[in-house]
Amino acid sequence: MLHGAASVVSAVLAEGVNADEALARQAQVPQRAAIHAVALGTLRWYLRLAPAVLPMLSRSEANTDARLRALLVSAVHQLEYSAHAPATTVAAAVDAARLLGLGRAAGLINAILRRYLRERAARLAAVDGDLAMRTAHPEWLVSALAAAWPGEVESILAADNQHPPMCLRVDSARLPIAEYLETLSAAGLRGERVAGIEHAVTLEQAPALSELPGFAEGLVSVQDSSAQLAAVLLDPQPGERVLDACAAPGGKTGALLELGGGIELTALDSDAQRLDRVADNLKRLGREARLVHADLTAPPAWWDGRTFDAILLDAPCSGTGVIRRHPDIKLLRRASDIQGFAARQLELLRGCWPLLRPGGRLLYVTCSVLPAENSAVVAALAGAQAGVAERPLPAAQTRSPPLRRCPQGWQMLPGAGGDGFYYACLSQEGTP
Repeated sequence: MLHGAASVVSAVLAEGVNADEALARQAQVPQRAAIHAVALGTLRWYLRLAPAVLPMLSRSEANTDARLRALLVSAVHQLEYSAHAPATTVAAAVDAARLLGLGRAAGLINAILRRYLRERAARLAAVDGDLAMRTAHPEWLVSALAAAWPGEVESILAADNQHPPMCLRVDSARLPIAEYLETLSAAGLRGERVAGIEHAVTLEQAPALSELPGFAEGLVSVQDSSAQLAAVLLDPQPGERVLDACAAPGGKTGALLELGGGIELTALDSDAQRLDRVADNLKRLGREARLVHADLTAPPAWWDGRTFDAILLDAPCSGTGVIRRHPDIKLLRRASDIQGFAARQLELLRGCWPLLRPGGRLLYVTCSVLPAENSAVVAALAGAQAGVAERPLPAAQTRSPPLRRCPQGWQMLPGAGGDGFYYACLSQEGTP
């Protein structure tokens, strides 16, 4: 198990792949669930634990083998955050070294972990004097959060390190949510409704999807409540033409179809393989949409010239609002990435704008908590495009779950009622 977790962490460190891709390589491993838990835990706390243990390596050792670094930090994660006896963890790390092809380093790993156990209090105390290291976040992100959310920075960092709940979206057009809660209870699962989001249910314990009542039949989907809120805020109405731009993997596509009965929905994405996942999701849900493989920033050869009443643009972003679900973001994302995301987001917004009918609404969404990707992008669109106006959100919807007003749009902070998401509803000025 420990060698599998170290393999995942090593792939993130050395190859720059995300944890989902690295974990997919462990698909046929018997202990996959345990590997998943340890790998994500190690990635979550890597930036706290690595400074406490890796300085015990020589410089050449620390710089040459990501497997060695990953195994040491994974083992220290188990020493700090699991109930296993320390001796058991040290022995497992030595065994894992041989399975990883690090047999020559087995003695070194044993010595370092035993030294760490003797010195752990002092080593962690030295690390924990720094906010970024104590909360296992990169310095650049802590600085950016402190600038954007000075009163909430520590609560955001704490929320990022929480284990996220499993949240479900219930297709209440087919199954009343009260009835589904009873079904969960009969299956030995406890579910609770999410205040302010009619179709959302959180579970205290996350079962395998094969054991989740109603999943195979398309009655429920796994989707965080903040992501569900996007469809609620767009509020599709029967008969409307709706575009789900950047639709893959299809969670919000399904939510729009479930919420807006009788809409004419086009789901567009620039990635053909990810668009296949939209098709798979719709098949499971028993829903239909027109699927289009196209780039919004290119001339719209796919478009028939008929404008859309409503557009949802869930734009690619840094993912800084969903770190609790994807802790590898802490290691993979760089400060220099943010302006590139913002430039792409503005391109996508400008590509959507001609497709929107006068008086229609465009909901711009990201799972970022950084203003550079959110309010600043909306302001840039308004500066480059005549007639951009922000539409108000329903007052009740901004209170529960709690949204924070931004210069443009609204922000859900991580842990406040879901993942960290930004929403801005736009329309053409002077139209209803």
